[in-house]
Amino acid sequence: MNSADDPADSPRPPTRPRVGLLGTGPWAHRTHAPALAAHAGSEFAGVWGRRPEAAAELADAYGVKVYEDADELFADCDVVAFALPPDVQAPMAVRAAAVGCHLLLDKPVATTAEDAHAVAHAAARHGVASVVFLTLRFAEPAAGWVAEQAARSGWFTASAHWLGAVFPPDGAPSAYAASPWRKAKGGLWDVGPHALSVLIPVLGDVTSVSATRGPSDVVQLALRHASGAASTAVLSLGAPTAAAGVGLELRGAEGVFSLPDWTDVPGAYGRALDALLTAARTGVADPRDARFAARLTEILAEAESQLPQ
Repeated sequence: MNSADDPADSPRPPTRPRVGLLGTGPWAHRTHAPALAAHAGSEFAGVWGRRPEAAAELADAYGVKVYEDADELFADCDVVAFALPPDVQAPMAVRAAAVGCHLLLDKPVATTAEDAHAVAHAAARHGVASVVFLTLRFAEPAAGWVAEQAARSGWFTASAHWLGAVFPPDGAPSAYAASPWRKAKGGLWDVGPHALSVLIPVLGDVTSVSATRGPSDVVQLALRHASGAASTAVLSLGAPTAAAGVGLELRGAEGVFSLPDWTDVPGAYGRALDALLTAARTGVADPRDARFAARLTEILAEAESQLPQ
């Protein structure tokens, strides 16, 4: 981690890692900033945003420094937390890794396999830790449930759906509807990583994928996994309000198991930061790191390539 040399005659006690936040949108306001401010094991150091006035507003709300230059934030911080669109996040993550910052990434890391692999390669090349915030892998009780199912065997099939009403046909759009990348890329890229983040650790890596379109932005994936199990995932941000919801069901030799509800997303983000700091301290890569994120991007890019334009 970045630190100045201590005077030999007056050593300082260890300081908490300093975390800088990139991004000022609704997700940063609702999840990233409150979680960073509440985290006991680190110091929320400051905010940078593409809109300086929004960065100043968010920084002022938490009494932290506003940065006009992202590279200055990188120089001051040990960890960089990202709340940026994926294709903005990826090149900035490469820059942050190059100066020794550990990376707390958002999903999807990028929307091309090339850019996602660039992030993973930069983290490996510069010896920094990385974790991607995949909500179901950190929010409880969902995260514990995933670990329990991953310890089972004999899986036969699974079905997942993540139907968001970000752009509903029958009501007001959500706070995230102002996001251009979500409007352009839809549920496949925004919520697809969540479904895959559960299916893969339980059923094994995806060995084949086929994708079809439905109404609105609906994409249905048919997946085959390394375990031999088959799964499906139906993904959308344009569901009718009454049809919105999330569910995942696993079926196998030991029975039928359904994903439990989860709460406290800022708390989950704090656990993601804990995982990153553990990886940075021990040098042991977290399984939810940039390499895993790059694999998710590969699968989603393959699915997207099969869809009519």
